[in-house]
Amino acid sequence: MNNTAELLKGAAELFPDEVVTSAHVRHLDLPQGAGRFALITLDNGLDHTKPTTLGPQSLVNLDKAIDQVEAEAARGEIAGVGVTGKPFIFAVGADLKGVEVIKRHEDALAIGKGGHDVFKRLSSLAVPTFAYYNGASMGGGVEVGLHCTYRTVSRAIPAFSLPEVFLGLVPGWGGCTLLPNLIGADRAVSVIIENSLNQNKQLKGEQVFELGIADAIFDGADFLEQSLIWTASVLRGELEVERPDVDRGEAWDQAVARGRSIADSKVHGAAPAAYRALDIIAAARNGDLRQGFDAEDRALADLIMGDELRSGLYAFNLVNKRAKRPAGAPDKKLARPVTKVGVVGAGLMASQLALLFARRLEVPVVLTDIDQERVDKGVAYVHEEIDKLLLKGRVNQDKANRLKALVTGSLDKAAAFGDADFVIEAVFEEMGVKQQVFAEVEAVVPEHAILATNTSSLSVTEMAGKLKHPERVVGFHFFNPVAVLPLLEIVRAEQTDDASLATAFAVAKSLKKTAVLVKDAPAFVVNRILTRFLGEVLRSIDEGTPVEVADRALAPLGLPMSPIVLLELVGPAVAHHVAGTLNAAFPDRFGVSENLGRIVKAGKRNLYVYDSGKPELDPEVAALFETGDTVLTEEQVRERALNAIAEEIRLMLDEGVVAEAQDIDLCLITGAGWPFHLGGITPYLDREGVSERVAGKRFLEPGVASVPN
Repeated sequence: MNNTAELLKGAAELFPDEVVTSAHVRHLDLPQGAGRFALITLDNGLDHTKPTTLGPQSLVNLDKAIDQVEAEAARGEIAGVGVTGKPFIFAVGADLKGVEVIKRHEDALAIGKGGHDVFKRLSSLAVPTFAYYNGASMGGGVEVGLHCTYRTVSRAIPAFSLPEVFLGLVPGWGGCTLLPNLIGADRAVSVIIENSLNQNKQLKGEQVFELGIADAIFDGADFLEQSLIWTASVLRGELEVERPDVDRGEAWDQAVARGRSIADSKVHGAAPAAYRALDIIAAARNGDLRQGFDAEDRALADLIMGDELRSGLYAFNLVNKRAKRPAGAPDKKLARPVTKVGVVGAGLMASQLALLFARRLEVPVVLTDIDQERVDKGVAYVHEEIDKLLLKGRVNQDKANRLKALVTGSLDKAAAFGDADFVIEAVFEEMGVKQQVFAEVEAVVPEHAILATNTSSLSVTEMAGKLKHPERVVGFHFFNPVAVLPLLEIVRAEQTDDASLATAFAVAKSLKKTAVLVKDAPAFVVNRILTRFLGEVLRSIDEGTPVEVADRALAPLGLPMSPIVLLELVGPAVAHHVAGTLNAAFPDRFGVSENLGRIVKAGKRNLYVYDSGKPELDPEVAALFETGDTVLTEEQVRERALNAIAEEIRLMLDEGVVAEAQDIDLCLITGAGWPFHLGGITPYLDREGVSERVAGKRFLEPGVASVPN
C-alpha cells in the first residue's frame, strides 16, 4: 500500500458514515480513429438530488481507478483519460460531514495531502487527461478538473464554484495554486474570494468558459458526445488549444490587493480563510506548484481545526437542512389550497409582495388601497419589475405577459377578495389601522381564507382579537428587500389554528422562503435582537461616545454593515417606531433614543454624508444631538452590546419565542445577513464566553459550531 493510500485509509476510518463515491472506468473508441479512451465516471449511486462528494474512501476509489488507467497508458493501450460525473452532477467537493469529527491537526493535514496526491496524478499520466464538467461542480469537484490537461463544460451547468472561503476554508486541493496560473490572478480572485464572499455566488457554464477555466463549451443534451468528438480532434492534432499568457507582473499584485479589499469590506479581518487563500494566490505567482500545494495543505489543516469552519458548516446546515424542516410546523396535510391572493395596500412593500406571490404561486393577485392613484401606482410597479425581468432574460415574453395579467388592482374589497384564499395586509404600522383593515377584510372574504399580517413588531393576537374568526390570522413577516432576503417569520397568535398555520407554511415554501415559526412576542426575533443591539450603540452615543467610535465597535465581528449604516438601511423612523413598541413591552431593557427621535422629527433618513468617499457624520444631524459626557472605548461599547444581545436571546429562549437557539441563528443569517463565518450569533457568544458570563450557560452544546473539546 502506497503512502497516499495509507493516509486515506486512516482518514476513512474517521468517517464511517461517508456517502462513498465510486470511480467507474469504462473504455470506448474515440471518433475519427483517435484511439482507445478510458473514461472515469464519478458516481455515488444515488439519484441526482444527492450530489456526488469526495470523502476519504471516495478518494481511495479514484486513486485505484487512476492506478488502472496509469498502467494502461504506460502500456500504450489508451490515448487519453477523461473524468466526468453522473447525470446532472460532476462532483460538489469534499464530504464536509466528516470534517466535523476531526480532532487532530495531523488528521486534518492528511485530508489535504490525500486529495492533492490523488488529483495531481491526473496531470502526470503518460497521456493527456480531460475533465468533462457535465453538471454541478463545486470545490474539490472543480479542482479535479483543474489537474487535468484539458476541460470542457456544459452550457446547462447551473452551479460552478469554489465556495470554500464562504465556509471558512480555502480551495485546498489545487484551487488556490492552479486557478490563478490558468486564468490569471484577477479572475481567480473573483472566483475564489469575491464570489464566495458574495453569498457563495455561482457561475453558469457560459461564464466558466468565458473565464478560461474550460477550453470548450457544448450544449447539455449531447454534451458528452460533443466533448468526445472535440477530444478526438485534440488528440489527432487537428485542434490546438490556445490559452492566453498569464500576466505575472504588477497585475498579479493588484489582483491580490483587490482581493484583500474585498475581504476587508466583507469580513473586516474577522475571518482568516479569505486571507489565507490570498496569501497562497500571491505566492502562486512564481508557478511553483509543489510549494503552492504544500501551502494549501497547511492552510487546510489549520482552518479545519479552527472555529471558522465549524461555524460555517453549522450555518450551512441551518440554511440547507433545518430551514427545510421548520421546527413546530403543523402537518402539511392540513394546508388548504391557495388559488387567489389579496394584498391590502399598494405601497412599496405591498407591491413587492404582490410581485413575489405572482411569480412564485402564479395565481391571481389583487391589490387594494384607499384611492385609485395608489392602486394604479402599485400595479404599475409590479408590471415594471416584470419588464425588468424580461430585459434580463429571467422570463420570456409569454411568461411576462401571463404574470402581468395575474396582477390587478381594485378599490372594491368585496369584489377583490370575495374569492381570495389568502389575504395579506401591508399597511401603516399602527394597531388601530390594522385592526380596522382586518375587520373590513373579514366581512368580505370566504370563511376558509387566511388573514396574514406583515407587521414587524405589533401583537398579532391583539390584531385578531376583535374578529369573529381570530383562529385564521397569522403573522407573515417578510424582510426588505423581499426578493433578496430569504427569511419569513411566521407568527402563531394565541388563537391561530393548525390549518391556518399549515397553510402559511405551505405558502412560504411555494414562495421559496426560509420559514421560521415564532411566538407572538414583541418584534418577534430579528427586530427584537437588532433593536436591542442598536439601542445599546445609540445609548452609548447619547451618553457621549463619539458616533464614529460607537459605529466601529462591532467591526471585529465582521458584520455586513456597521450599526449606523444598518440604522440608515432600516430607516430611522422604522427603527424609532420598533424601539417604542419594545420599550412599551420591556421598559427596563429597551430605551428610546431622544437623539434618534430628533432625527426622525427633522425628516433625516441618513446620519452620514459621503462627500470625501468615507462616511462622516452629517453636520445637520450633529447639530440635533444632545449628549452627555460619558465617553466609552470601542471595546466597552462592544462588550455592552454583546452582553445585551446574550441577555435578550436567553430571555427569548426562556419565553419560548422560538424552539431552539438554532432558530435564532437561522433568523439572523437569513433575515439580517449575519455572517456565515460566525455561524450565527449564539456560537459566537459561546466562543467568546459572553453566554456564560451573562446567562450562566452556553446556548449550544460544546463542539457544536466550534472545535470539539
